[in-house]
Amino acid sequence: MTGVAGYIAPRHLKAIKDTGNTLVAALDPFDSVGIMDSYFPEAEFFTQPELFEQYLYDLKGTDKQVDYVSIATPNYLHASHIHMALRAGADAICEKPLVLNPEEILRLKDLEAETGRRVWTVLQLRTHEALLKLKQQLEGQSPKVRTIDLTYVTSRGTWYHRSWKGKVEQSGGLATNIGVHFFDMLVWLFGRVQHLEVHRRDDTVVAGYLELEWARVRWFLSIDVNYVPLSLREQGRRTFRSMLLDGQEIEFSEGFTELHTRVYERTLAGQGFGLDDTYEAIAAVAKIRTLPVVDNQMTKHPFLLREVIR
Repeated sequence: MTGVAGYIAPRHLKAIKDTGNTLVAALDPFDSVGIMDSYFPEAEFFTQPELFEQYLYDLKGTDKQVDYVSIATPNYLHASHIHMALRAGADAICEKPLVLNPEEILRLKDLEAETGRRVWTVLQLRTHEALLKLKQQLEGQSPKVRTIDLTYVTSRGTWYHRSWKGKVEQSGGLATNIGVHFFDMLVWLFGRVQHLEVHRRDDTVVAGYLELEWARVRWFLSIDVNYVPLSLREQGRRTFRSMLLDGQEIEFSEGFTELHTRVYERTLAGQGFGLDDTYEAIAAVAKIRTLPVVDNQMTKHPFLLREVIR
């Protein structure tokens, strides 16, 4: 596993253990990794990528060859760590976003063909029970174009801007770092992207409009706590998720703690999410980084309209 000292690593460690597997080696330049003792105290640990890579290569072709490399490093390192995994004879299970640009997915397809190994990614919302139920309901109804307001506020402190997450060239920007799995969810439920607009893009907010085959979506993503509704902030809440589908709230704010384990279960059963699954969302968030910001009052998210009214 790479990135074992990171924020999302405990979910991967738990998923590895919950699925009856063993972590044999981990990599991170930071050595505050005592959490490993709670899951896999016997695992090897490296702070130097070269030594970790050599360890994998030394096991290749033996009865101890690694089957999977879990990747939980900063976004800009995903592609190189996937290359390392496949060339070491392992499949890769990579945290979202898989890569920063869709062109990288095409190159990874070539690497899969060359090595015979697979690239899997963590599209956890596709395993959420409420969203699976919604997908089943939608598939059982006559197709029609839906209207959606998607809102996601996940508050972050000043550290965010000073870390790799605040650097667009390393994280891909807000839409990529905190929003890619929501765009994947929308594509999964309502079809491919037909049209995309960006109405605001700065250090704390990115918002716009998205047309899919079967949905028209006003979307808003932010790390600014002031966008969490006041009633929730007064309760100490710093996160807000909402999806209004044809004016009705789709409740999926709970049930996130086990989703990585479900993704691992699917992957180990050969039913994981591969390169083709994630392509459309990666292409969308890449466009969001470069599209011109437009002022379209007809398609703005209500949070932006509220600011105009003020």
